[in-house]
Amino acid sequence: MILEYKDIPIFYKDQGQGNVVVLLHGFLETSIMWKNLISEIDNTHRVIAIDLLGHGQTGCLGYIHTMEMMAEAVGFVLDYLKIKTAILIGHSMGGYVALAFAEAHPEKVERLCLVNSTPFSDSPERQINRDRAVRAVKQNHKNFIRMSIANLFSVDHREQFVEEIEFIKMVAMKLPVQGIVAALEGMKIRKDRSGILKNSDVPKLVILGHQDPVLEYDTVLPQLKGLGVEIVAFVGGHMSYIENIKEFTYKVKLFIEN
Repeated sequence: MILEYKDIPIFYKDQGQGNVVVLLHGFLETSIMWKNLISEIDNTHRVIAIDLLGHGQTGCLGYIHTMEMMAEAVGFVLDYLKIKTAILIGHSMGGYVALAFAEAHPEKVERLCLVNSTPFSDSPERQINRDRAVRAVKQNHKNFIRMSIANLFSVDHREQFVEEIEFIKMVAMKLPVQGIVAALEGMKIRKDRSGILKNSDVPKLVILGHQDPVLEYDTVLPQLKGLGVEIVAFVGGHMSYIENIKEFTYKVKLFIEN
């Protein structure tokens, strides 16, 4: 489905019946990343999967897509569909957007799940790496995509998931350079939202990868303690929905059903 929003298209999928689950993809991904999970839950839930700004079939709004801007676009879709409350599940960047949405609309969030994501802002070192990534994208975005996607998987899984890696690369190659840069700039300046997790009374789940090359497990784990979240960690990297598909699907289903 396509909606017009601020003179750009927003693409979303809407299928199934029941309590609403909103799925928000990560950086360099699109709503297609959720196809396996959707097939597992759309018989019991209404599932809304949205292409975030500058990704998939959703257009770009500017040079920077802040997490607040992305959350506002998500809210526009949910308002159009007259959805009052939902379970939010966000992978990586999608988790940042889910937190921004929860901050703006706490009354609309029934449950919140962050997949290979964090409520914390970028460290100064991480911000420098974002700037390097922006330069690399502007120089040759295809090379950037080729290198970035494989590196999201744990070293032990890269050969095992060659086909999946190639598919993600193919999807990412279709993204506009503006959308990639705008997301990097937006993630770089996102604020710390750990307080959203700590102060919210809704059930919260964080899924981590022991060998995540993006979010260092030994650093993130102690930071999350005391925030009132359930933490689940799998053996693997930043792509738990692929690297640990059975365990991931089971845990998500358990979270949204109980």
